[in-house]
Amino acid sequence: MKKNILAGLVGALFATAALAFDPFVVKDIRVEGIQRTEAGTVFSYLPVKVGDTLTDDVAAQAIKTLFATGFFKDVRLEIEGQVLVVVIEERPAIAAIDFVGMKAFKKEDVLKSLKDVGLAESRIFDRSLLDRAEQELKRQYLGFGHYAARVTTTVTPLERNRVGINFSIDEGEKAKIKQINIVGANAFKEADLLDLFALRTPNWLTWYTKNDQYSKQKLSGDLESLRSFYLDRGYLEFAVDSTQVSISPDKQDIYITISVNEGERYSISSVKLAGDLLLPEDELTKLVTVKPGDVYSREKMTETTKAIGERLGNEGYAFANVNAAPEIDKDKRQVAFTIFLDPGRRVHVRRINVAGNTRTRDEVIRREMRQLEGAWYEGDKINKSRTRVDNLGYFDEVTLETPAVPGVTDQVDVNVNVKEKPTGNIMVGAGFSSADKVSLSGSIQQENLFGSGKTVGIQLNTSKYYKTYAFSYTDPYYTIDGISRGFDIYHRTTNTAGLALGTYNASSMGGGVRWGLPLSEQDFVSLGLSIDATTLSLDSTSPQIWQDYVTTFGATSTTLLSSAGWMRNTIDSRLYPMKGSSYGVGGELSLPGGNVKYARLNLQHTRYIPMAKDQTLMLNAQIGEVVGYGGQPVPFTKNFYAGGIGSVRGFDSSSLGPVDPTTNGRLGGTRRITGSAEYLFPMPGMGKDKSVRLSGFVDAGQVWGYGSPVTLSDMRYSAGVGLAWSSPFGPLKFSFAKPLNAKPGDNIQHLQFTMGTAF
Repeated sequence: MKKNILAGLVGALFATAALAFDPFVVKDIRVEGIQRTEAGTVFSYLPVKVGDTLTDDVAAQAIKTLFATGFFKDVRLEIEGQVLVVVIEERPAIAAIDFVGMKAFKKEDVLKSLKDVGLAESRIFDRSLLDRAEQELKRQYLGFGHYAARVTTTVTPLERNRVGINFSIDEGEKAKIKQINIVGANAFKEADLLDLFALRTPNWLTWYTKNDQYSKQKLSGDLESLRSFYLDRGYLEFAVDSTQVSISPDKQDIYITISVNEGERYSISSVKLAGDLLLPEDELTKLVTVKPGDVYSREKMTETTKAIGERLGNEGYAFANVNAAPEIDKDKRQVAFTIFLDPGRRVHVRRINVAGNTRTRDEVIRREMRQLEGAWYEGDKINKSRTRVDNLGYFDEVTLETPAVPGVTDQVDVNVNVKEKPTGNIMVGAGFSSADKVSLSGSIQQENLFGSGKTVGIQLNTSKYYKTYAFSYTDPYYTIDGISRGFDIYHRTTNTAGLALGTYNASSMGGGVRWGLPLSEQDFVSLGLSIDATTLSLDSTSPQIWQDYVTTFGATSTTLLSSAGWMRNTIDSRLYPMKGSSYGVGGELSLPGGNVKYARLNLQHTRYIPMAKDQTLMLNAQIGEVVGYGGQPVPFTKNFYAGGIGSVRGFDSSSLGPVDPTTNGRLGGTRRITGSAEYLFPMPGMGKDKSVRLSGFVDAGQVWGYGSPVTLSDMRYSAGVGLAWSSPFGPLKFSFAKPLNAKPGDNIQHLQFTMGTAF
């Protein structure tokens, strides 16, 4: 005889104290109705074992426990004599999850997010989880500006108690920001304030930046930029009262309204230091950049407290607290500051940890560290370490953290976190002349070979006029002291027929070795030895001066060459320089043993002068001279040339300088002067995006032949605009220049560009 004890969860919840059966000792337990679930799984959750006494309360608890697993749709307990029968109906399992119409996201990314809310293939199907998953998917679409997106779910029963889930999605069009209004701003023009924002209305670049799509996180950042702008200009009480984001009825346009209260403008009445100064007060006072009478600036006050904190950090006080406490006089619109110093305990570095480098070896990063393990903490060495690691060029992002060591008060660790980027480059160069000539070149370079920090480069140029096959290798740490060594092998052929140059053919093969010696953090000396074998071929159209050279000295030459140079570099960034300078002196000298005798000297100076936020003036100058010795003239293949994107934009490549009167070919020269002034600034309308940089420039330059006097009246000048873009396809640089004093016979080239891609 079977007797139904309790059926389903409802029976368990509403069971009374009255017994539905007489208690008995369970002699056996049997499970019925399972399809996928193992009987052992049911037994593991069942709070009743063989030999236990089954009562009404125990039975109700058993049903509650089995329901709580989420595996079962229905649970019943039945008895046959002294045998307990557990009859269950399983919930279906999810066999597959599919998406139709989804284009904005990758399927694997969405599946991962749905798994986080409990919905995934092979898991038990739960209608409530499906509802949550649907809401999560809608939330993701809202986060990406698809406010009109519709999501419809379909559950299809399958064999073996399984279901398939299908999400049918109508993404609709992305909503764009139609208008941004700032209410209550009177001290500054609204257009100037909106330029601070990353969010903006659509323009010609927002297809790439996506800044015309609303994002709560971006809006928060923009509000902080707005707040900083006011606080840096004396508006101590500035506040954002409210923000309102609304969407049009068709869910295509977004309107953002920001209400602000500017408050009054404050000036500084006094600044004083207090607390444990530790260092002489005069030394600390020099670090204070705000003075009585100045308009209050949060930026300058932050710079002051940061500078004092860093100075204490250089003495080993890594956790020094420097805080500026204001005393506001609203009647006079003045604020007095007291800067409190609390140096804390002096600490040393226990360990340096490196993370995030999946390709680059630890040693490549560690050898750039100037802070040493076991030494006193020094803030300036921490900063130098970060700069040196960043200047490797292998990483998109480099951060250094100095957390305290748990359990002690006088130790810190230095955690170096890097985000790697592609370090290989394929570069392509091209130019268009007024005669519709096109020149192409290319190179392949890997700056971090197998994560070792070594550089390998292959240069290929197979244009009609120049063919180059070159291989280079550099080990930046040939010795543990940072002495570098490199090798170069090349084969070049030149055929200038059809170019602005004088006509000649040349075939060169050679190679060499070079060393680099660091003298300091900014100073670097290079030395090199090489050998070159060149064969020249001229014809009747070649300049007579070159024909005379080959007749006198022969068409074949071997050169043993030594080189030396010095470079000092304090530029703050390789990718986006804003300040600093570089100086360079380089020279070449042919050695006895070859049949070519010449000496060459180059001087170079580049300086970046910050002019405003995100704007800088770049000044560049180069001077070069080459002379022959031992009774020999300078080989014409060693002449200097100017003109083109690398020197004087607006003029055809290598077109400046002496001209052969018979053939009108460019001869090059033994002396060269080039210079440029370029004002660099962000693309208007791009906000904080630094991927695009514009410039206005003026170039100057000329080359002079042997014996010709260097006169500035011979200089050529040009002016134009340039654009540098870190595009999804790689770095692109464009320039459009117009010569300012072109002379008859000059070759003009207005548009020039280079492009490349990273791998």
